[in-house]
Amino acid sequence: MVLTRNKPLLAALLLGFVIMSYLATGTQSIGVCYGRLGNNLPSPSQVINLYKSNGIKSMRIYDPYRETLQALRGSDLQLILDVPNKDLQSLASDAAAATIWVQNNVVNYVSDVNFRYIAVGNEVLPTVDSTSRYAQYVLPAMKNVQSAITTANLKGQIKVSTATYSAVLGTSYPPSNGSFDNHVSSFINPIISFLAENDSPLLANIYPYFSYTGNRKNIQLPYALFTAPGVVVQDGNFQYRNLFDASLDALYAALEKAGGANLRVVVSETGWPSEGDPAATMDNARTYNRNIINHVKGGSTPRRPGQAIETYLFAMFDENQKSGLETEKHFGLFTPSQLSKYHISFS
Repeated sequence: MVLTRNKPLLAALLLGFVIMSYLATGTQSIGVCYGRLGNNLPSPSQVINLYKSNGIKSMRIYDPYRETLQALRGSDLQLILDVPNKDLQSLASDAAAATIWVQNNVVNYVSDVNFRYIAVGNEVLPTVDSTSRYAQYVLPAMKNVQSAITTANLKGQIKVSTATYSAVLGTSYPPSNGSFDNHVSSFINPIISFLAENDSPLLANIYPYFSYTGNRKNIQLPYALFTAPGVVVQDGNFQYRNLFDASLDALYAALEKAGGANLRVVVSETGWPSEGDPAATMDNARTYNRNIINHVKGGSTPRRPGQAIETYLFAMFDENQKSGLETEKHFGLFTPSQLSKYHISFS
């Protein structure tokens, strides 16, 4: 009888439980990034079919390639769409150009393509020579794209952000001491304010592989691969058994210090190469990718208990035309012939 009299209260409690269960269990499926820097890759329609046949529910693409967007129609894959760095200046300088970009690449497809985020720029920092020329355009481009999204009545549906990476931090150890590099504060702080105002997450590319290979003396391989037998880093009340959580929580600590305590971080890239370095082996790549999938399916970081870790693996294919270190060509989960390099389950 008590339950009968308190049906509204019971319904509210049940609804709250369902919502909290969703947030805590990370019901978002693992996404995979789809790069096209190869001369031997399958067609976009074949790629979409490969995603679907493997139960991959989310995709990130690095430019609005028309054939890919067409192939995505009706697929129901959730999508991160990048504004390439080379386009930042034009979209920052001209609101009309941003409106046209959104019209051509989002509005024209939104009826049957499931856009989730627009990443305005990738790994742009004023302190890095290869991207510093773009830094002044990131926030103005974000604002113009956001305005175009709002005008198209898509504000609540599609979030505008940018993708950063570990170099944005000046301090990352221990994770609670995480803080942004003093030289990037004038760049990142206004972006944090913009994201908070628009209830958008920060996208971040997080690679324990690069942290490990850049500091092999002090970082043990099992800590990077999720295979450490126990706690490796004791940070006050927080205990860390893997480098991924420590890296993500260092970013959360930096956000808290910069006025972004309520921002959520989406891991827009993470992965491990299978060739090109002594640590880049097929076995290590399989171990890392299997373990990151299992970890984020229902896990959370010590600093954000109960908060799902939305994550995108890099990358779908080996890309034989990528520049830089040899490892850059070997992050793929699949070969260009669409064969899995090692068995992992995305479901």
